Amino acid sequence: MTKSRSPRPRSKRRSGGSRPWLGWAVKLSIVALVLVAGVAVYLDALVQEKFSGKRWTIPATVYARPLELFTGQKLAKDDFLTELDALGYRREKSVSGPGSMSVGANAVEMHTRGFRFYEGAEESQRIRVRFSGDFVAGLTRANGEELPVARLEPVTIGGLYPAHNEDRILIKLDQAPPYLVETLVAVEDREFFDHFGVSPKSIARAVWVNLTAGEVRQGGSTLTQQLVKNFYLTNERSLNRKATEAMMAVLLELHYDKNEILEAYLNEVFLGQDGRRAIHGFGLASQYFFGRPLVELDVQHVALLVGMVKGPTYYNPRRNPERALERRNLVLDLLAEQQVLTADEADAAKKTPLGVTPRGSLADSSYPAFLDLVKRQLREEYRDEDLTEEGLRVFTSFDPILQRKAETAMTETLKRLGKAAEGVEGAMLVTNPETGELQAMLGSRQPGFAGFNRALDASRPIGSLIKPAIYLAALEKPSQYTLTSLLEDEPFSVKGADGQVWRPHNYGRTAHGTVYLYQALANSYNLSTARLGLDLGVPHVLKTLERLGASPQWPAYPSMLLGAGGLRPIEVAGMYQTLANGGFNTPLRGIRSVVAADGEPLSRYPFKIEQRFDGGAIYLTQYAMQRAMLEGTGRSAYNYLPKSLALAGKTGTTNDSRDSWFAGFSQDLLAVVWLGRDDNGKTSLTGATGALQVWGDFMRRADPLPLQSTLPENVEMAWIDSQTGQGTSDNCPNAVQIPYIRGSEPALGPGCGIQAPAESVMDWVRGWLP
Repeated sequence: MTKSRSPRPRSKRRSGGSRPWLGWAVKLSIVALVLVAGVAVYLDALVQEKFSGKRWTIPATVYARPLELFTGQKLAKDDFLTELDALGYRREKSVSGPGSMSVGANAVEMHTRGFRFYEGAEESQRIRVRFSGDFVAGLTRANGEELPVARLEPVTIGGLYPAHNEDRILIKLDQAPPYLVETLVAVEDREFFDHFGVSPKSIARAVWVNLTAGEVRQGGSTLTQQLVKNFYLTNERSLNRKATEAMMAVLLELHYDKNEILEAYLNEVFLGQDGRRAIHGFGLASQYFFGRPLVELDVQHVALLVGMVKGPTYYNPRRNPERALERRNLVLDLLAEQQVLTADEADAAKKTPLGVTPRGSLADSSYPAFLDLVKRQLREEYRDEDLTEEGLRVFTSFDPILQRKAETAMTETLKRLGKAAEGVEGAMLVTNPETGELQAMLGSRQPGFAGFNRALDASRPIGSLIKPAIYLAALEKPSQYTLTSLLEDEPFSVKGADGQVWRPHNYGRTAHGTVYLYQALANSYNLSTARLGLDLGVPHVLKTLERLGASPQWPAYPSMLLGAGGLRPIEVAGMYQTLANGGFNTPLRGIRSVVAADGEPLSRYPFKIEQRFDGGAIYLTQYAMQRAMLEGTGRSAYNYLPKSLALAGKTGTTNDSRDSWFAGFSQDLLAVVWLGRDDNGKTSLTGATGALQVWGDFMRRADPLPLQSTLPENVEMAWIDSQTGQGTSDNCPNAVQIPYIRGSEPALGPGCGIQAPAESVMDWVRGWLP
């Protein structure tokens, strides 16, 4: 009997439905929602952490010295206007507000901007500065009231940038000029105040425009999305990045109001590239392109900056002025269409030039040599991250007017020297003799060169620059040496412990017989100088050099007496600083004070002073150095300068003219110049034909005050017979006055007309008798 098959029971799984994918879809949706929620939570934390914390790393800003004005100040009107132009002051027919000036024949009326210094705030005020020649003849307020002193805001000379080289000047929303917010919203995101981070309307409009054009012509990003991209994301083009951007934009708007987002955008947007430095934010862009604070911009300037947001490189007004002008005018037309401006206002704005400052002007130059010095001095007290991230404000002694004159003197002189200067490099330092403050510095013959800083790092033999130290060491012994002591300038040789024989010789290999001590220094005679140094002892001379401020690690060899040892230009400047400052040593410095970003004073760098030499010995040394300028190796400086300008200085030339040096000073300026080849090759330049020419050209441009050394209490002027060196009366035919340490002056001779002790002395003195 055949068993009948019982029917299989219907599977519950099959009876549950014929669409198994629906269950999977639900599950996957749940997983996706969980993942999206997780991503949203992560992105939300990221948005809040960075946006609520320290949003930007702000580099330290380095400022030049502020220009202080007072009646009687030595300041030429042209130099004053140069500084005002650098600060971005606008020349107008009549002063209209902060940052404006009106220039007359002998006066300048201006409205200062005000500034917060280490000591406190300098208020904005309207003043009138009157000039007479190269001096300030009067300083008054707008109402005619006499003003004791006024201080302008300092020129920004650079910054200490973080590794990513971003730079910005932070601004508050209420510091934005008129039209900036309206223009930005009109051009970049018309629905900014209505959307929630993304704008479906803008996206739809962009899709329609792009489809109609057959190419990408418009984007749908809101200002919030642009901020998110710049602030958090990369420039990667992908749907994933776009989705992340949209989500973060919505999250940002959930936590922060429109004004906070707008303020962040104004400070974050990229607006240009200055070499390796990235220009971020409208605050810095205003200074970079127009040389003035953002609040002082007119509508045409605002339109240009907003127009550049679309493409900072493409619309760069310095590289592509026509393209930038067209873009600016398009923005102005858009403002008129949206009734932000009237048609007449837009037309008037379109007729104005771009108004962008030229590259390389004082306002946006960089000074890498001086900034290098500032960094080195700051790093003694601050960490690198403090200097590059905390927005410190560093006030220095840097004088941009003197810097420009130093750069011009170096460039023009080397150009004038022609082939003799081919392959020759240079360095220069300018200081204030009384304070030791560095006011200008060149690390190369090329202004703006940011490589090897020769002023700070090139150790080169100093040649005859050592000689004032030798003569100072002698003049400290008034019972043995005076300015009219007789020295033998004759050939000699010295045998060292190693058996080597040293035979110095004069430049030109000519001996000069018996000479006065100050004649030997003025004419830089090697033979008489070396004899004097050996009599004093080489270790004693090196000790004097240390007391002057240099710290040479030189062996006590006789050749050191003629400058075979090397010093860096900044060490030479420190040495001559003591000579110029009456024997008082003032360590060189470039920084005056440091202030935190919030205005809190952090550090001051007052100048230090220590008396290291008797004022009498220094006075006599200065006298001999003045004779060097009048009739010695420095006399060609007066090809540039009036003979009435009292100066003191010394040339330096090393073997085969490998190094050309000059160091000299007036009452208010000390400058050191070095010229030579980086490979230590020979040149055809001596100290007089090379470095002195740069120095003289600089001094001509700087117009210094004449040296006015006060006669020390222990020094008296004595009449001597110029032919014999003996004391005489002022009515003798050959009588001249020479300074002496009291008690060391020569005894009176038997009368007038005694013959000279050596014919060479008589021949020389005839050259400087009145």
